Amino acid sequence: MTYRNFLSLTDAGADGIAAMLADAIDRKAARKGWPKARLDVDAPLAGRVLAMVFEKNSTRTRVSFDLAIRQLGGVPIILDAGTSQLGRGESVADTARVLSGYCDAIMVRTDDHAKLLEMGHYASVPVINGLTDDSHPCQIMADLQTIVESGKSLPGLKVAWLGDGNNVLASIIEAAGLMQFDVVAACPQGFAPSDAMVAAGQGRAKVVGNAAEAVAGADIVVTDTWISMGQDHAETKLAAMWPFQVNEGLMAQAKPDAKFLHCLPAHRGEEATDAVLDGPQSLIWAEAENRLHAQKAVLRWCFGQIG
Repeated sequence: MTYRNFLSLTDAGADGIAAMLADAIDRKAARKGWPKARLDVDAPLAGRVLAMVFEKNSTRTRVSFDLAIRQLGGVPIILDAGTSQLGRGESVADTARVLSGYCDAIMVRTDDHAKLLEMGHYASVPVINGLTDDSHPCQIMADLQTIVESGKSLPGLKVAWLGDGNNVLASIIEAAGLMQFDVVAACPQGFAPSDAMVAAGQGRAKVVGNAAEAVAGADIVVTDTWISMGQDHAETKLAAMWPFQVNEGLMAQAKPDAKFLHCLPAHRGEEATDAVLDGPQSLIWAEAENRLHAQKAVLRWCFGQIG
């Protein structure tokens, strides 16, 4: 069986990303008005089994991948640390070998990026990055789909990021280098992305210390929760983040037709106000739905069916 891992956006490259976006948009349109459990007409992954390994809590990743494999004709199996031997100390390498014997693909959502890489090394089936502390490529595939569906072209786009230099920003910067758009990230001192993360943008990313500078003339404004799962320095971090809140005044400094994205869950009144989250420029609900459609394309790409 021909297969490919999707551990990062670079694994797919610009051509692979473009092919997946086209497939996601086409399949989404073809299903308009259908019941959610109805299989796609061609059921291209009929007979395939997707193992989903969760070491971090999830709503969107869990539900969207579950529905994605079902709509494509396959079957999901969900494991988490509390109900599998991973939680009792079985190695990632041994788990990868075992799951490869049962399943046709493995999606991993974990904290330590090294665990994902180890799973990818020892598995003999496709491994997909459902999130690590270093990156979140599946989320960015949905974000790119949402941007394209809004009528904007990716090359030459200006994306403003506000807040923490986290895993989502890392994948946005990676996408910028591949798809030729620019990212200006406004982050407080001590919470900026690393030099290596910025360099992954191939010259398309920069970091500033002022929110207004980042947003000026932006086509897309993006933020994320300030306190991620497992972080223990909440009070200090919150104090540093307040000047980077996305509110109506800040959005007004972007282009008039600028759109707002947030991967969710949102801490309303912290990283973004209700007026922005629920406002006319917000695409967060389409963005959340697109996790399903984008991940169907990722699965098909991993099996060599597209791109």
